[in-house]
Amino acid sequence: MSKAFSRLGKEIVMAVKEGGPNPEGNARLRTAIQNAKGVNMPKDRVEAAIKRASSKEENNYDEVVYEGYGPHGIAILVETATDNLNRTIANMRVYFSRAGGAVGKTGSLDFIFTRKGIFRLPAEGLNLEELELELIDFGAEDIYEHEGEIIIETAFADFGPMQKALEEKGLPVTSAELQRIPNTRTELTDEQAEDIENLIEKIEEDDDVQAVYHNMA
Repeated sequence: MSKAFSRLGKEIVMAVKEGGPNPEGNARLRTAIQNAKGVNMPKDRVEAAIKRASSKEENNYDEVVYEGYGPHGIAILVETATDNLNRTIANMRVYFSRAGGAVGKTGSLDFIFTRKGIFRLPAEGLNLEELELELIDFGAEDIYEHEGEIIIETAFADFGPMQKALEEKGLPVTSAELQRIPNTRTELTDEQAEDIENLIEKIEEDDDVQAVYHNMA
């Protein structure tokens, strides 16, 4: 929970730096606040992040994506938000190399991952078929129910239109994110999978890391 709050706090700061402190005119900030509510981030912590971001003393964060291969040929993509690029790349190289992998060139994994919009809504009170008919014109590629939630997937370009449509329809969105979905997945043994899980856990512990994606089945 602490990591989720830290990640969302950074996202709020970046959103305010980019588009100002008013969520009504800042779609990225609205999304960040929405996602913060989805993980029960305290309101005073959200407000403190907005206030902090409005200060000239608050650091700017660079959003950098690192791509590489872990052990057993598994592709790993790491999204970061950092105020010290040298520190972050040095850490990434250490994590990968110690696990028997290596950081690659930017864009080297473009053929493996597709960036998509992922929206999560509480399933209670919603009709899946009716919702699909309502949202197909706004870019819904796939709508399905999973563990009490309705998941809506869109193409990267349709993230904004879908977000606006859900807002206008007053639908309760738990989270709205741009995620990187692997086009194919690689099967590993349990022992090999443990190597990847250990590497991912180490990467996710880094304060500069916002999200980690991989193509392990």
